[in-house]
Amino acid sequence: MSPRKVSRLQHAMRAFGPAIATVPPREALRAGLGALLVLGVLGLVTRLAHADLHPGLALIAPFGASAVLIFAVPNSPLAQPWSVIVGNTSAAMIGIAVHLSVTDPTLRVMLAVGAAVVLMILLRAVHPPAGAVAMTAAASPELAQQLGLGFALSPVAIGSVCLVLTGIAYAAVTGRRYPFRQFEGDGPSATADPPPLERLGLTEAELTDILQRYRQSLNLGIEDLARLIGAAELQAASHRTDPLAAADIMSSHLVTVHPDTPVAEIADLFRRHGFTTLPVVQDGDKFLGVIFQLHLIRRAREDALRLERGFGAAMARMLDRDRTAPVRAADIMSVAGPRATPDTPVGALLPLLAEGDCDAVPVLSRGRIVGIVTQTDLIAALARNSLRNQTMTSA
Repeated sequence: MSPRKVSRLQHAMRAFGPAIATVPPREALRAGLGALLVLGVLGLVTRLAHADLHPGLALIAPFGASAVLIFAVPNSPLAQPWSVIVGNTSAAMIGIAVHLSVTDPTLRVMLAVGAAVVLMILLRAVHPPAGAVAMTAAASPELAQQLGLGFALSPVAIGSVCLVLTGIAYAAVTGRRYPFRQFEGDGPSATADPPPLERLGLTEAELTDILQRYRQSLNLGIEDLARLIGAAELQAASHRTDPLAAADIMSSHLVTVHPDTPVAEIADLFRRHGFTTLPVVQDGDKFLGVIFQLHLIRRAREDALRLERGFGAAMARMLDRDRTAPVRAADIMSVAGPRATPDTPVGALLPLLAEGDCDAVPVLSRGRIVGIVTQTDLIAALARNSLRNQTMTSA
């Protein structure tokens, strides 16, 4: 076989390989535990509602497929509450209606699934498991006889609502977002401004047109498209920056705190130096974490809610130097933020500092902090680069 034919064969075989990017084991476990939890909740609810019905008909199989979408791909348009609830419920109504009006079993299933697909598309509620809901209703005489059109209400509609509510609660607990935020809705700061990566100058109608033109409306949400376009633009911009590294722009003369430093002293350092960030180190600059000013505010707010007192009183209590057990740096520092090395390109720091969740990136060498790159450092470097390019162009 010629090398060209071998290459074509290899290319064809790759089409049958995985099309999904590698997912961290932790995320896989998060999704699996969520599905386990929601099916446990559904099992309890459906058994209470239909104690006389066979468990296989009360806890219907399509709910398992819905759980996969909600917990494994919560950003998918197919997994959003409208799609889950309206898609499943409308498909159940179609399935039962066809069952009651068509005698041939095979024809019932064909008509039920086909009609459900049409109705879901018209209702903008496409949810793949709903096809199985319609099939279950059309192919199960027990459901038609015992529940009739009530099957669409319970277990389908009630079960779908349970799926969505459990998905919302589980996402909040595990740090995910479900349902996804609508385009031009409130941003992460609870304001009308979208996240920085979504400020594209493109309208919702233009983004929708792009999705429709490439037939991706069912695979990608408008906000996801905006975020991906913004990330791609930012990545492309990083290719046009000078080959600067973090070591070239970082602040290297640092003020640091020990994990046992009381919060009152940390507040004094913030006020005295005008910092927004303080690294936490021990044993010769061994990096442990970082404290942002926001951490002080967040801790005071949590104490105010927990102790049922005002925010000012909670802040004063937290900064009280005479407390027998004062709050210390280790109690409020963040240990999971982004990090860089001295050789990290400046372009790679752009997305880390553009999201708004992080004011500074510590620069580490063999676990020890050697500097920190703040948003101010990055802006100054980009400004110098822009002025230099303008000078070269005008010359």
